[in-house]
Amino acid sequence: MIAFGPVPSRRLGQSLGINNIPPKVCTYSCVYCQLGRTVKMRVERHAPYEPEEILKAVRNKVEKAREVGESVDYLTFVSDGEPTLDVNLGREIELLKPLGIEIAVITNASLMWREDVREELMKADWVSLKVDSTREETWKRIDRPHRALQLTSILDGMLEFADAFQGELVTETMLVEGINDSDDHVQEVADFLARLWPARAYVSIPTRPPAEEWVRVPDEKAINRAYQILSKRVEQVEYLIGYEGNAFAFTGNIEDDLLSITAVHPMREEAVRELLVRAGADWPTVHRLIAQGQLVEMEYEGYTFYTRKLDGRRGW
Repeated sequence: MIAFGPVPSRRLGQSLGINNIPPKVCTYSCVYCQLGRTVKMRVERHAPYEPEEILKAVRNKVEKAREVGESVDYLTFVSDGEPTLDVNLGREIELLKPLGIEIAVITNASLMWREDVREELMKADWVSLKVDSTREETWKRIDRPHRALQLTSILDGMLEFADAFQGELVTETMLVEGINDSDDHVQEVADFLARLWPARAYVSIPTRPPAEEWVRVPDEKAINRAYQILSKRVEQVEYLIGYEGNAFAFTGNIEDDLLSITAVHPMREEAVRELLVRAGADWPTVHRLIAQGQLVEMEYEGYTFYTRKLDGRRGW
């Protein structure tokens, strides 16, 4: 599914997602990734879809959402991999602009050293850059980057982009217990963010099943300390640690909606139940998708999650 949702976003209201990268093609293989380990590590940009195919899929989803009274606050490039690996990203943003909805891109920032990527992201209204660490050893441990990437070049590219970007720039720092949650590490991130000067810096924790079972959420004291340290260097800091809610949209076909949403956005059991009620469907729909091998049930932090099985889906 290229377009999915709208889904409730903790940052963007009702966000219609654009899945412009096949699973799981990425520049990183983050230990906390909700989509599991990266299948194809790459840094070369490719064209997985034609821009017109992206436009058609998004336009159809927007129309269906509006037909059933669902609002769409943002069109958000958030995919099964790193969205800036799409060489047509800039063209796709241009094609989507006439829909009259603000466009967001959530990127791990790994390709910000590339001038073409920075230029294309300039066309977006809202851009989120990931800054998990400014230490090379820690960066390699938590984000597990492609061997061709260099952290110093990425950080320099972020600074160059921030200096010229006219839209809203935010950052996200994912904290993992025992890796990047110490006070001195967070202080170094805060010092870098002070140079980047985002409109808002988000402190996040893994809230969905991670790629590696050993990943743990820092305790409340560590999260609070991180917030306080960042707040001394960045004007606006917010937690991104709460559950995003259950306001997932139904656009006409409950099985398609469940599979398209859970392909990139694992859903908690109560969210699935509420979506089924809104669609006039029942729980055997979920059982059927599980039996068909299209949906997977898993437990994490005391909650039951449902995610789409990604094996065998379209790749490059």
